[in-house]
Amino acid sequence: MGRGYIDFYRLYLLAQCLAFFVTRAKTNLQYRRLYSRPIDKSTGLKCDQPVILTGIKSAKEYPEKLRRIRFFDKDNHQNLTFLTNNFLLPALTIAELYKCRWKIELFFKWIKQHLRIKSFYGTTINAVKTQIWIAISIYVLVAIIKKQFKIPHSLYTILQIFSVTFFEQLRIGTSI
Repeated sequence: MGRGYIDFYRLYLLAQCLAFFVTRAKTNLQYRRLYSRPIDKSTGLKCDQPVILTGIKSAKEYPEKLRRIRFFDKDNHQNLTFLTNNFLLPALTIAELYKCRWKIELFFKWIKQHLRIKSFYGTTINAVKTQIWIAISIYVLVAIIKKQFKIPHSLYTILQIFSVTFFEQLRIGTSI
């Protein structure tokens, strides 16, 4: 989760469900360090510390200890501070997990922009997965058609035409 979405009550509910999370800490986070774990600073790690929240509201909403990890991202020249309830994974793995979060966000952004799923016909996990796979399959099939027939127009344009004229008979190569 990004730091804009920190909700310690919700994070505590996740922890109680035996799920773990990684989120960015806000700069004004109030906490007390319990101790520092050993780190390898050559990896970009700056600290790995179990902490207790000390803010009036945050301490009440998340009464257990958290793990605070500071990391310097060499690619973006940025200091990042993470909070997690996972004390088993190495600190560097926690930093990598947060970095992978962007790939997931970009994937969902791509889905929104390209697959045109306006609503789901079913809401079960299986129904949602099936509908996403169908949309991805259609997108890939159109990409294959575009390449095979050397259509110069974008996939978006071709999909727009298909969505409007799917049941009409027309020659794709000449009518666009």
